[in-house]
Amino acid sequence: MSHLKNLTLKVWRQSGPKDAGRFETHEVAEISDEASFLELLDVLNEQLINENKEAVVFDHDCREGICGTCSLMINGVAHGPQRATTTCQLHMRSFNDGDTIAIEPWRAQAFPVIKDLTVDRSAFDRVIQAGGYISVNTSGNTIDANAIPVPKEQADDAFSAATCIGCGACVASCKNASAMLFVSAKVSQFALLPQGQPERESRVQRMVEQMDKEGFGNCTNTGACAVECPKGIDLSNIARMNRDFMSAAVKS
Repeated sequence: MSHLKNLTLKVWRQSGPKDAGRFETHEVAEISDEASFLELLDVLNEQLINENKEAVVFDHDCREGICGTCSLMINGVAHGPQRATTTCQLHMRSFNDGDTIAIEPWRAQAFPVIKDLTVDRSAFDRVIQAGGYISVNTSGNTIDANAIPVPKEQADDAFSAATCIGCGACVASCKNASAMLFVSAKVSQFALLPQGQPERESRVQRMVEQMDKEGFGNCTNTGACAVECPKGIDLSNIARMNRDFMSAAVKS
C-alpha cells in the first residue's frame, strides 16, 4: 500500500562554475513512497515550470542503477541513506513524512559544477583514455578470449572491479576528493586477467599520472569511498594498484 508524504527540499542552485551558488527551499506535497528520488525531482520541476520558474538541472540517464549519471549528495551522503544504491534506485520509502532533504552536487575541484546539481566528470574520461583499455590485434589473427583459461577467483575479482560505474561517489565522499577507488577498479579489471598483462605496468603509470593531473587528492586511508560506493568496489583494488605502480616505477 502506497503512502503519501510531504517533504521540504533544500536544493542547491548554481548558474555556473564561477557562481557562488545558494540553497533554495521548496515544498513537495503528497509524493508517493514508491516514487524514486529522481521522480521526486521531476515533480519538483513540474511545480517550478508551472510557476514560471527555472527547473532544477540534474543528471540522469538509465534510471536503473547502471550508468552512474545520477550523482547527488543527499543529506550529506553520496547517493543518499541507503547503502549499495544509486540515487535513481533510492525511493521515498527511505524518508519520513515531514522530512527536510538537502540536495547538492558532488563537491570536488576535479568535478566543477556545470549548473545546479550537474557537474563535469570528464576528468574520469581522460583517466580512462590514458590507459583504461587493452590494445587488441585486429589484423585478423586475433585469439578468442575464451581460449585463455582464467582462474575462477581472478575472474570473479576482475568482474567485481569492472562493476564500477564511474559515478564519482568515491571522490565526493573523500575529504581529499581522491579518485583512487575509481582508478584502481579500472586498473584491476585488466590487471587480473591474462589479456591485461602486456600493458599492465605502463597502464597503471599512465592512469595514475593522469589522475594526478586532473587534480584529485591523495588517498586518506579512511575507507569512506568504499562505504559509499553503490557497487561495493573493494579497497583491495587500491592496494593492488599501489603495488603495481611501485613495481612499475622500480622497473622503469
